[in-house]
Amino acid sequence: MSYNPTKPYKNQIRKLISSTWSTPYVRVKSGIYPVIDRKKTGLEVDHTDGIGTKGFYHWRARSFKEAVVDALAMNLNDLALVRAVPYKIQNHLTLPKDDHEAILKIIRALVMECKKMQIAMTGGETSIHDNSDSLDISITMTGIVKESLPNKMRAGEVLIGLKSSGLHSNGFTLLRTILGLRVRPEVIKPTSIYLGKILELNKKVKIGGMMHITGGGFTKLKDILDDADVIIDAPIRPQPIFYELSKKGIKDKDMYKTFNCGTGFVLSVRPASVETALKITNGKAIGRVVPGNGQVKIASAFTKNHQLVY
Repeated sequence: MSYNPTKPYKNQIRKLISSTWSTPYVRVKSGIYPVIDRKKTGLEVDHTDGIGTKGFYHWRARSFKEAVVDALAMNLNDLALVRAVPYKIQNHLTLPKDDHEAILKIIRALVMECKKMQIAMTGGETSIHDNSDSLDISITMTGIVKESLPNKMRAGEVLIGLKSSGLHSNGFTLLRTILGLRVRPEVIKPTSIYLGKILELNKKVKIGGMMHITGGGFTKLKDILDDADVIIDAPIRPQPIFYELSKKGIKDKDMYKTFNCGTGFVLSVRPASVETALKITNGKAIGRVVPGNGQVKIASAFTKNHQLVY
């Protein structure tokens, strides 16, 4: 299909996204650009992310619903770090060809997910990159923050790991090199969303530090250590795809700094709050925070008795 710059699907998209415009947080008035009337004021946070190289597999599989969940999850899970309630998004779709059916399927899936979470879609853009072989769904999300709290892991706290659904949306550049271009169920399985559990937990206990395990893997924990080290000596068992990648020659240290290896989110709580945290999040106690100078130490799940230090 040749590119049609008039975008004949525009009216269909306007009708779809307008169905998200009445929420507890905003009213949106129609016009050449939607005009936003906020119902609530206070602290806000913006966040932008997309699905990256994973979009190559989603495009080949035409797994558009899964791609939408990935794009939302990459933003929602990061907003969890500041305990934000998302209320509006803008999106930018990038496709390798002018596929109107694909565009409408993506927008329909995005609208459906946003309506579930009472998120208003206030605009977006579609661009065709005919020199690419990949789909990208990039989202800018805005959330309301009730209170700005520190995000620090401190000595004496217990680490809780939340299980990932698998690869999530990071490490796919390396994965393509190792496993090739064939679409497998593992490479299009969508990212787990943790925000709801974190917001519920935040009502019950004091959370010390939190981190969404994405690009950079477990080395990201170094950013939230306060005169402390993290020791992960009981990690969540990785899914089979991670063992396969390890056996293909990726070193343990590269596995844990590239992939989530079975743990999609890590948080810390005081010992008295561990039982509550495990019940609400369905997580696992994976380690502890001890006095130190900002190191992350992990007992590798891939090589017996091998401790990794970052």
